[in-house]
Amino acid sequence: MLAIWLSLALGPVSLPMFDTLRAGLRLLGLPVSEDGLQQAEMILGQIRLPRTLLGLAVGAVLALSGVAMQGLFRNPLADPGLVGVAAGAAVGAAVAIVGGAWFGGMPDAFAPYLLSFCAFVGGLGVTALVYRLGRRDGQTNVATMLLAGVAMTALGGAAVGLFSYLADDATLRTLTFWNLGSLNGASYERLWPLLLVATGVAVWLPRRAKALNALLLGESEARHLGVDVERLKRELVFCTALGVGAAVAAAGLIGFIGLVVPHLVRLLAGPDHRVVLPASLLAGGVLMLFADLAARLLLAPAELPIGIVTAFIGAPFFLFLLMRGRG
Repeated sequence: MLAIWLSLALGPVSLPMFDTLRAGLRLLGLPVSEDGLQQAEMILGQIRLPRTLLGLAVGAVLALSGVAMQGLFRNPLADPGLVGVAAGAAVGAAVAIVGGAWFGGMPDAFAPYLLSFCAFVGGLGVTALVYRLGRRDGQTNVATMLLAGVAMTALGGAAVGLFSYLADDATLRTLTFWNLGSLNGASYERLWPLLLVATGVAVWLPRRAKALNALLLGESEARHLGVDVERLKRELVFCTALGVGAAVAAAGLIGFIGLVVPHLVRLLAGPDHRVVLPASLLAGGVLMLFADLAARLLLAPAELPIGIVTAFIGAPFFLFLLMRGRG
């Protein structure tokens, strides 16, 4: 609740706590006097509320996807980007941004939707290809899928680099800002598709918590316990592709949330996925809101891309995990 209130109240124009509360109650349809609340209600309803909800949804779905990938690879250092979904989304966005500029620019009414659609389709397409490359004789080889994901990520990075080289200055700025991730410009139109996907992921993954716990013991042990391992792998990959694709389509590339949050939750609560999944959902949303606050306030009135903030948080934590593992 503290993270939500701070996200609603703080920004280039700070709102008093009481005004934030009253404006929020009015937005919920409660009979609260509007005296002196016109500006607060406008800022809250049109800018900060959709941004806060978007941050919660993005953080939650990235964290849940991180849990799914760490369970699939049985490695606490696994990241949702390992299956190539982020790289595919970046290529899709680059095609939309640079291709749109080549053809005279995208119509303002369709630009946000076309960009999100291309990013989402790119992420799903690359993930499907990685999954297909990892299949052989009716079995999914996790190691092969991991290597295919690394290769596709490198190929996607090269493609984005090529588009960046071919873009003009204005288009390059747009592409660079998108690749760094941001919740700026959040709207209800961008929010609803992500909320639908995030709700589906948040409902489905906890239902597979026991199967994920069994998978921690190894694939053969999970089969002996009655888990359909191939189906579980397929569902985890699809769930990750859907969730990360939707998050990246809505907010751009935001790294380390899917790595840091699940691992931190495991350190505090243990490896049981019946606890890790709901705790990661909450912690992912909260961490994203605090990262967004830092992005808004550190260089106010300018705004940092949120991907920079999460990288500054996540990279040292990743190094800490490596050093801890060596110890």
